[in-house]
Amino acid sequence: MLSWDDFDKNEEIKKEEPVQNKVIEKSVIENTESLKEEVEHILSSEQNSSNREEKALHGLENLDTEAGLADLEGASGRVDVSEKMMINCRADVNQLVPFKYDWAWQKYLDGSANHWMPQEINMTADVALWKSNDGLTEDERRIVMRNLGFFSTADSLVANNIVLSVYKQITNPECRQYLLRQALEEAIHTHAYQYVIESLGMDEGEIFNMYKEVPSVARKAAWALPFTNSMADENFKTGTLEDDKTLLRNLIAFYCVLEGIFFYCGFTQILSMGNRNKMTGTAEQFQYILRDESMHVNFGIDMINQIKIENPHLWDDEMRHEAAQMILEGTELEVQYARATMPRGILGMNANMMEEYLQFIANRRLVQIGLEEEFVGATNPFPWMSEIMDLRKEKNFFETRVIEYQTGGALNFDE
Repeated sequence: MLSWDDFDKNEEIKKEEPVQNKVIEKSVIENTESLKEEVEHILSSEQNSSNREEKALHGLENLDTEAGLADLEGASGRVDVSEKMMINCRADVNQLVPFKYDWAWQKYLDGSANHWMPQEINMTADVALWKSNDGLTEDERRIVMRNLGFFSTADSLVANNIVLSVYKQITNPECRQYLLRQALEEAIHTHAYQYVIESLGMDEGEIFNMYKEVPSVARKAAWALPFTNSMADENFKTGTLEDDKTLLRNLIAFYCVLEGIFFYCGFTQILSMGNRNKMTGTAEQFQYILRDESMHVNFGIDMINQIKIENPHLWDDEMRHEAAQMILEGTELEVQYARATMPRGILGMNANMMEEYLQFIANRRLVQIGLEEEFVGATNPFPWMSEIMDLRKEKNFFETRVIEYQTGGALNFDE
């Protein structure tokens, strides 16, 4: 049956149809334009890519290999071993061989053979002892925290000195090879301290800021930093008497004092705890770090002495006096650190014994770079340290980890 209502609906449908058609038509147009833009973008990208390839080929056609070689650090010709020197050398530093300093290459091989990682060492017993209310005395806890406070940033200071100040000025490739190895080992050491701090649940902010906030720790860092800063300027370059001496001072500061003296009080304290079956995991970390650091010191001293041989004019009376003074200052700072960390006798040692030990170490550093001993009659009150530093055994000193190290285990730990 027809209805006027139906008639009106049909009229509405007829009126709506043109609107729907317009919507569809607009959508098609927009999609078409979008597709067109996409195609144009692809074509443009292909054209740009083609242009870049053409420009790259054109650039290589104009490459002047002679000019490029001239820009390399050092001379671009084949290297004669007689041309190689520790500093101020024009021989191409990118050519590792022929070797001039076999000792430097051997130390690189030894360090690589001795590679280790902190996670290899079990810290379970240390965690239980540290969290125990009666496991350690307050004096023992102070020793652990202060030493982690110093060492956690000290190795970063050494690494920064290598990469920011020393590496560029050493113009011998085999020595640079070892410096790269040493920088890696410093990173591993910092990792080891962080691993211990995290394992024991210490306040990381407190520990890592001790080198700025605890006076006995801060004074050691403050003493060393100026030697890095004196060479950190990108325009610094050896080649003059004063600049060459600046480099020599830096090497003496970091190898003879910071690594060669500043580390020894803390190492002895922590290793003494391990010797008494306390904090054995932490002590084992320190044991391997000490093995690495001993090699660093030996390498640095060899490098200092080689620079002296090749540049005897640098080692004048003024420089010898200054070097001795630096070692004496470092010894006094470490004695002050020993007294601050060990106000009372503990672990079979006291501050007076540590002072004699540090004087013994200082004498060795002085003699190693050709200077006279300053502390007559100083002896080593901790002979057990020599045994701890010998890692050639089938089991290490604390008998917690079976390991056989290669050539690095044969190093002479002269302390």
